[in-house]
Amino acid sequence: MDHESRLQRLVETDWYSPRRLLSSPIQYDFPGDRFIPNRSLMNLDQAHGLLTAKPKEYYNPKFNDAYRQKIAENLTLDSEGRPFRMLVFRGSPKSSRNSCRGIDEIRREDAEALKNTTKQSPRRKLPKQEARVLDAPDLIDNYYQKNLDWGNNNILAVALGSELYLWNSKNSNVQKLLQAVEEDNYPTSVAWSGSARNLVVGYANSKLELWDAETSKLVRTLKGHKRRVGTVSWNNCNSHVLSSGSLDKSIVNHDVRVSNNVTCRIRTHTAEVCGLKWSNEGNLLASGGNENLIHIWEPSKMSSSNYLHRFNDHSAAVKALAWCPHQFNVLASGGGTKDGCIKIWNAQKGKCLHSICGLEWNRHHKEILSGHGFSESGNDNNNKLCLWEYPSMTKIGELKSHRSRVIELSQSTDGLTVVSAGADQTLTLWDVFGPPNNQESKVSYLDSLLSLKISPIR
Repeated sequence: MDHESRLQRLVETDWYSPRRLLSSPIQYDFPGDRFIPNRSLMNLDQAHGLLTAKPKEYYNPKFNDAYRQKIAENLTLDSEGRPFRMLVFRGSPKSSRNSCRGIDEIRREDAEALKNTTKQSPRRKLPKQEARVLDAPDLIDNYYQKNLDWGNNNILAVALGSELYLWNSKNSNVQKLLQAVEEDNYPTSVAWSGSARNLVVGYANSKLELWDAETSKLVRTLKGHKRRVGTVSWNNCNSHVLSSGSLDKSIVNHDVRVSNNVTCRIRTHTAEVCGLKWSNEGNLLASGGNENLIHIWEPSKMSSSNYLHRFNDHSAAVKALAWCPHQFNVLASGGGTKDGCIKIWNAQKGKCLHSICGLEWNRHHKEILSGHGFSESGNDNNNKLCLWEYPSMTKIGELKSHRSRVIELSQSTDGLTVVSAGADQTLTLWDVFGPPNNQESKVSYLDSLLSLKISPIR
């Protein structure tokens, strides 16, 4: 008898089927089994992070240490001074479960299948050469600028000198969006909104422009800075929230819907803010400064300039920031020339998880790609792209095409292609992030984990 037939036979038995409730003399409010929530609507990574994180203790100065100790004893000790825990769930021992031969066989078969599918798959092979190389004349070689961004509309925005161009990756059409009038006031940062409807452009003289990508028209000008705007980041969970960092050492939050666009201004960094990145959930903002510091911000506390964490492990300016798509609250940061390393942080606990020698996470596999420029650390990664395995952080391989340092990285909408901007004034496209493995697509780890056959709900 095959697997499905055995399962169908078990489902139709009287002890298992909810139909038994209908023939029972006991009246129920509603016939049928219990409600089972749809787990596909849950953010399991975020839930796991909230459950495993150590909660912050609230300190009330009105109560002294003796009072707090007495409260703790009343909550954790019984009347005889013995420790106890309220609402402790103790599962029944395995020996007390009534054995059912059919169910046990199915559980054993599926457990073995899950074991086989979760074995480490062989490493993917990197492409032998680039997929395409585009000329980028007048691309400014400046570490403190964000010259390109790939939007969800499959259009790559790139600043070339005083001009900004849009390159359509589907049909290779090129459109000139704007040209700065003043020679010394050129674009220094670009970023697409999450919907790719709007494109924000930061300038060397401190202004920000918001453009409508569909009509190619200027929507409005945003103010708030006094010097070069070198980094911008949209909050994709609150599409009207835009953050910008500047040479004036400030971070400004904008609400692009209202006339008075500045909602808060932060001056915690003591040097230029050269990196900004909102988390995937929109609940944290990471900022990197030219004084080698990283700050983690919560939106509710930004107006008071109270940061959640401050990391000072880098020894050079921090521009490259990227949040992990696989694990809640994990941030990768890359240091400048004198540092030459990537660090992996737990932004909830404020701890450094890894440190190794522009970066992008692979959305389909647990990998991270780094772009390298000059280095004083003695490694051989100059002008290369390196692919690392996460969380072991072992190098999978490296790619080299640029004749000078890699300035910036950006990722395509489908997460398969990465474009690297080089100081040699070229844009190189790499098909480095392959699609999910066939084996992974056939058997989802989450589906197997929550399978009725492996973990029956009784």
